[in-house]
Amino acid sequence: LDGQVIYEMHVGTFTGEGTWAAASRELEELAALGVTVLELMPVAEFPGRYGWGYDGVDLYAPARVYGAPDDLRRFVDRAHAAGLAVILDAVYNHIGPDGGYLADFSRDYFTSRYENEWGEAINFDGERCGPVREYFVSNAGYWVDEFHIDGLRLDATQQLFDASDVHVLPEITQRVREAARGRATLVIADNEPQHTRLVRPVARAGYGMDALWNDDLHHSAMVALTGRNEGYYTDYRGTP
Repeated sequence: LDGQVIYEMHVGTFTGEGTWAAASRELEELAALGVTVLELMPVAEFPGRYGWGYDGVDLYAPARVYGAPDDLRRFVDRAHAAGLAVILDAVYNHIGPDGGYLADFSRDYFTSRYENEWGEAINFDGERCGPVREYFVSNAGYWVDEFHIDGLRLDATQQLFDASDVHVLPEITQRVREAARGRATLVIADNEPQHTRLVRPVARAGYGMDALWNDDLHHSAMVALTGRNEGYYTDYRGTP
């Protein structure tokens, strides 16, 4: 992890064309800048033409608007050839409100026991949660196995509610590493309260993840620049 420089990329706005093919032509330039890891904003299929990716509904389908699945494979291969690792932002805390049909197959995908900021909470610990957990855990391994992604940045992990004896997050982390078959991986947790348990080793009752995503510098800078501190910026004064 030490020495890595992560570049967050939204494929749809990174180039005028907004495709994997167009973005791949710029990879050597990013490497020349000193970037070592590309962190792709979520690419799971979503309804419509435009989106940040955080309301994905088909977790196993790369969004059609950026190209075909094989275009993503070629993008990752070209990144590796340029000396860049590729990690993917994955959203497992909710399913997008438009086009999300999991509940039509089974209501057991969701639970009303927890209050989720973005809709219904995922049922990771309730009755008949086993297949639900496997659906999400398998998805983490799928991106690594099928597309040779080098790890994940897990969005808003504080909204993954799980009172099971073994939390779903270490299961996701383990599946990523198993799918990599010995390749180096990065699993980073976006966690607003920055709980250190996520990065403690499993042997010390932790989740064994590699790092926590830290927004403090960004949020402090935004408040300093704009003078506004509502929403995510409430705890920041725009000072060091």
